[in-house]
Amino acid sequence: MEKFLKLWKRYSFTLLITFIVLGMIDLRFGFVAVICMIAPIIVSIFKGRFWCGNLCPRGNFYDNVVSKFGNKRIPPKLFKSYYFRSVMLGIMMVIFISGVYKNWGNLYGIGMVFYRMIVVTTIIGIILSLVYNHRAWCNFCPMGSLASIIGKLKGSKRVLHVSSSCISCKLCEKKCPLGLVPYNHKGDILSHPDCIQCGKCVIECPKKAIGYNKITIK
Repeated sequence: MEKFLKLWKRYSFTLLITFIVLGMIDLRFGFVAVICMIAPIIVSIFKGRFWCGNLCPRGNFYDNVVSKFGNKRIPPKLFKSYYFRSVMLGIMMVIFISGVYKNWGNLYGIGMVFYRMIVVTTIIGIILSLVYNHRAWCNFCPMGSLASIIGKLKGSKRVLHVSSSCISCKLCEKKCPLGLVPYNHKGDILSHPDCIQCGKCVIECPKKAIGYNKITIK
């Protein structure tokens, strides 16, 4: 399973490229986007934002492609604000629902709504990466935000354990694409609902003081 996940994280971004190309040929391929709207929500019930950091083809596109030319700045705290994210979610839902309503009965028209949503938001993510880091979009991605809220409310998810052997070198913070600070939880657990469980802090830790535990947070 770990070998498959590793391959998926490395190459699944090709699915995003394939989706964009096929959508140019036939807009009905836009309906495939439904998977990326529903899957993060389902996965969040069991594993928080695991989808975002491991299974999302667009997230893996940002990790494997955009990270090579993107900036390294941590996005502003505004992007992490649930108020800001709620506004963004509301705006996108209005655009999406109104688009589906106007094209109801027209498969090509509805497919175009899905297709346009994925393409436009992907471009926004690329632009943001030039100013901040390659995962800037993931801070307020509507589906990611919903997954974060569900994970927070449910309380049972995969969390990081930071052992007392942590030396606070801050490498984990520098590697976290969402700007979380694992070393502040030395000898404790980090159960932040926005942790996308990408594992970059685990890999980077020189003391191997960070690892994942399955813990129920009460």
